[in-house]
Amino acid sequence: MKLILGSASPRRRELLAQLGLTPAAIRAPDIDENPRKGEIPRDYVARIAREKIAALDCAADEVLLCADTTVSVGRRILGKPRDAAEAAEFLWALSGRRHHVLTAVAVRRGETVWERTVDTVVKFRPLSNEEVNGYLASGEWQGKAGGYAIQGLAGAFIPWLQGSFTGVVGLPLSETTTLLRAAGITAGTLSGHAEEQGTA
Repeated sequence: MKLILGSASPRRRELLAQLGLTPAAIRAPDIDENPRKGEIPRDYVARIAREKIAALDCAADEVLLCADTTVSVGRRILGKPRDAAEAAEFLWALSGRRHHVLTAVAVRRGETVWERTVDTVVKFRPLSNEEVNGYLASGEWQGKAGGYAIQGLAGAFIPWLQGSFTGVVGLPLSETTTLLRAAGITAGTLSGHAEEQGTA
């Protein structure tokens, strides 16, 4: 079986590499990712992952992996900021508070789809003007749900989390391994067959 990554995210490719898996191909789905009116964050992220996997073709010898990550403060969804001003708004909303990072993973083989949504609670310490402005200047917020990357400079803002660190980065590895195994792809760290399974 060939593993197909339905995401252009370099972070998800890097996380798969931690499992010893290299996708045979990368296909980025083109869908409308805007939340529906009144949609709660958990329902939203699961819907987007399902729509991504439904939007891509999948051959008989392929296993397709898609994921979506969003940040929520209460019922408010913090997606990818449009500009630095919105990124600043997000950072101030997160400053000194706990929030949820939700990553939905969907795996498809033929007509069968396996799904899992992972919820991680993350705490930001109170941020200063200098820290927020410095982070905005770094540009690291661009293309990141909630306007930050835990694996980068923003790691210094986070004293505590409960859940999946890799889920916050963009792909919860433990849960993803379970879904891929159900679809016939075994992670290289568990099987020693990464090259064969991931790129055959």
